Amino acid sequence: GGHIGEATTMTLVPQVADAVSIPVIAAGGIGDGRGIAAAFMLGAEAVQMGTRFVVSKESIVHENYKKRVIGAKDIAVTGRSHGHPVRCLRNQMTRQYVKLEEEGKSFEELEYLTLGGLRKAVMDGDVTDGVVMAGQIAGMVKKEQTCKEMIEEMMEQAEKLLAR
Repeated sequence: GGHIGEATTMTLVPQVADAVSIPVIAAGGIGDGRGIAAAFMLGAEAVQMGTRFVVSKESIVHENYKKRVIGAKDIAVTGRSHGHPVRCLRNQMTRQYVKLEEEGKSFEELEYLTLGGLRKAVMDGDVTDGVVMAGQIAGMVKKEQTCKEMIEEMMEQAEKLLAR
């Protein structure tokens, strides 16, 4: 979660599906059955999800990270100034990073700020100074579930929508 580009999944999927003769897997911005159904309608054969599953009971990320994703309200994009944009939950680190970007700091100076930041958040639970990467669907994630529960819930919703 959090890796971004210029085009969105919902614009890329139909273009890729029309251009290739192999199965297309949609990824990015999909967090529930509605997103799955939309991806299928646009030509995807499957979907890949990250942010939704980071909060699964099976996920090894720190509980603090899971809680931040579940309670997500504000997302920041860092790294735009140097062509390496990443979406993260806003925290002390992202505020400092964006401030330094606005001041024109070099890529190396910005990299130093985030060095080991993902590990801090994922393994150590430091969601204040660590890098809490998450996709835009983080605001849709409301609870921790098993992977099985997530898949069953999302597929039931997608199947109902696709049957309409």
